Amino acid sequence: MRKVNLLNLDFDNLSIKELLRQLKSGVVFTPNVDHLMKLQCDREFLRAYEIADYKLCDSQILVYASRFLGTPIKEKISGSDFFPAFCTYHRNNEKIKIFLLGGQKETAAKAQEKLNKKIGRNIVVAAHSPSLGFDRNELECAEIVEMINRSGATVLAIGVGAPKQEKWIYQYRNKLPKIDFFLAVGATIDFEAGNVKRAPKWMSEVGFEWLYRLLLEPHRLWKRYLVEDLPFFWLIIKQKFNMYTIPHREKRVYKSGN
Repeated sequence: MRKVNLLNLDFDNLSIKELLRQLKSGVVFTPNVDHLMKLQCDREFLRAYEIADYKLCDSQILVYASRFLGTPIKEKISGSDFFPAFCTYHRNNEKIKIFLLGGQKETAAKAQEKLNKKIGRNIVVAAHSPSLGFDRNELECAEIVEMINRSGATVLAIGVGAPKQEKWIYQYRNKLPKIDFFLAVGATIDFEAGNVKRAPKWMSEVGFEWLYRLLLEPHRLWKRYLVEDLPFFWLIIKQKFNMYTIPHREKRVYKSGN
């Protein structure tokens, strides 16, 4: 099965090795539970998702949900796993030149330095950490677009959180003609810079990475994980029993297994 549908979003059912061999260009998003819940009510976010060429499963909980529905997803591919794998895969491909956009002050530059050292060449050609709320500032966004175009980059890796990063790609991708790959990578830039520690591998593998992040940042994440995302489980049960209504499209019901 090449596509797996969860709550009206079609996931690409690929292993990371298959993805790296297949990916020649395009827009790559890595949806998780929080993305799916936001997509239930955010039409602009949904429009941004419609331009994605690849939608990868960034949650072990989604893997479990896909099995529950009888349409199993092969593998969890988080942005923080995919992006370093992408860099390693293209270690000797001089056409791959990355612009990092995201992180707090100087975080992107720090990630650039560490990534280039790890890969063994200047695969990251430029990096920028935008201001808080930059996406609402047209002048700053225009400056960032110019910065990316001047850099000679062929890959934009943007990690400013969802839905901001996906909406930014949707709005500005046509002004970036030299960019072949648009990668929405979430907290990956912070991880690569060493500013934030990832959850232990075993927690990620069993689906408890969200708990690790909640314990690290309770004030920022408690509402997301404990309030906003909880209805996900009820919606999956509704999809299982052919009761799930596709958001923004009244009078249609999604049937499990289609």
